[in-house]
Amino acid sequence: MAQSAHAEAHHDERPYGIGRWLFSTNHKDIGTMYLVLAMIGGIVGGLLSMGMRAELMEPGMQIFNNPEAFNVLVTAHGLIMVFFMVMPATMGGFGNWMVPLMIGAPDMAFPRMNNISFWLLAAAFILLTTSLFMPGPPGTQGVGAGWTVYAPLSTKGTPGPAMDFAILALHLAGASSILGAINFITTIFNMRAPGMTLHKMPLFVWSVLVTGFLLLLSLPVLAGAITMLLTDRNFGTAFFDSAHGGDPLLWQHLFWFFGHPEVYILIIPGFGIVSQIVSTFSRKPVFGYLGMAYAMVAIGVIGFVVWAHHMYAAGINVNTQAYFVFATMVIAVPTGIKIFSWIATMWGGSLTFRAPMLWALGFIFLFTIGGVTGVVLANAGVDRSFHDTYYVVAHFHYVLSLGAVFTVFGAWYYWFPKMSGYMYSEMTAKLHFWLMFIGANLTFFPQHFLGLAGMPRRYADYPDAFAGWNFVSSVGSYLAFAGFLVFLFGIAQTFARRERAPANPWGAGATTLEWTLPSPPPFHTFETLPRVK
Repeated sequence: MAQSAHAEAHHDERPYGIGRWLFSTNHKDIGTMYLVLAMIGGIVGGLLSMGMRAELMEPGMQIFNNPEAFNVLVTAHGLIMVFFMVMPATMGGFGNWMVPLMIGAPDMAFPRMNNISFWLLAAAFILLTTSLFMPGPPGTQGVGAGWTVYAPLSTKGTPGPAMDFAILALHLAGASSILGAINFITTIFNMRAPGMTLHKMPLFVWSVLVTGFLLLLSLPVLAGAITMLLTDRNFGTAFFDSAHGGDPLLWQHLFWFFGHPEVYILIIPGFGIVSQIVSTFSRKPVFGYLGMAYAMVAIGVIGFVVWAHHMYAAGINVNTQAYFVFATMVIAVPTGIKIFSWIATMWGGSLTFRAPMLWALGFIFLFTIGGVTGVVLANAGVDRSFHDTYYVVAHFHYVLSLGAVFTVFGAWYYWFPKMSGYMYSEMTAKLHFWLMFIGANLTFFPQHFLGLAGMPRRYADYPDAFAGWNFVSSVGSYLAFAGFLVFLFGIAQTFARRERAPANPWGAGATTLEWTLPSPPPFHTFETLPRVK
């Protein structure tokens, strides 16, 4: 009796209004906040890329008097899109929202840690955007060292506080992600409903689990590297200064040991999302469920031993190069298993082409192109020619801008009725898809040709020979951005219409429990939680 009275008193203390969001320990509220932060990050990062494409639309300097200012946009665009758009959307947003629901947990394992994970990331975003207005490279503001912030460009080459603000922002973002990763791993291992074995978990939960381990193992390396960078800049150490016995290549090894797993951190949750969507709209369980789960594990493991394929041009010896060529090619095998399984899931299925399915199909097509160009770049001899050209830009944008981002929008349309209770306009959603699909392809496909012709990236100006494809690329980017504006309009339209979503918006044949599971969930009432053994 006393217990229930205490529970009721506690129930009345729940925060409301702005307090509900500031102090929230509810996984759904925190997931929503992550998605809002990702949207803000996407708008800022998208506007920065518009500035870059506006400058590159024609030869000559259009907008910037100082080419350093162009590189500030390049750097901020890269950092914001990676750390403050894709990661908060996939892991923070959809991971927080869906993982507890899918495994039958009442919430995340550490709800208050979940809160601080979000607010650390919000603080990091404010710090990084602040750095844009701090003195940076000579005659300009911000950080102009590229998102990879290579030393010595990021030490002697970028005086002023802007770089230090960016380092602090990355520290906070990294701390946020490490806490989030611990939370997800603990939740998935310890809080599954009775009967929900690891081999019965939805593939999205598998993807979040693998990503959690990647974050936990790679981010401390970045934290160490940027701490060394900070002390090189401010406290007289010489980790990356060859004049005093340091080694600038040490930065590249440390950065890419984090940076390559980071690429999989961005894309693996997308794999899980696409598996759920393809299964639902094919009206079939995922083909080769266990193979799909362990392919993600294999990608995660191999992702840690291929980092130096980013460094073929840095003078590593030929035997080392041979190893990294081989290891990089091996990653294509589990990736190919995933693509095969998605196609096999659709084969003979009862397909419906609703908006989430369009995004998933768009992803499979574009990610395959990105993967094939990745195999091209895995060859050391080829890579030395293409290194730091637009071919590389095209490759990783096919994996990220047309890969990870497409999975984020697919997940948005797939789970939005569940999250909000409202049904979006199918027509607006499809218009958004086609504008972004055509726009993004027009933006990035011509960049393969520019790279093959030898146009280096991070240059604000170029010879007339590259003008044609740059013009096409810029027009494509405006089209894709128009698609993003349609997306924002679609959200406003949904909340204006307030059309109630049916209990299962994807029809009676769709898979059960949040329309997600590849296998039937164990019976569980959630009235009494299982006793922890």
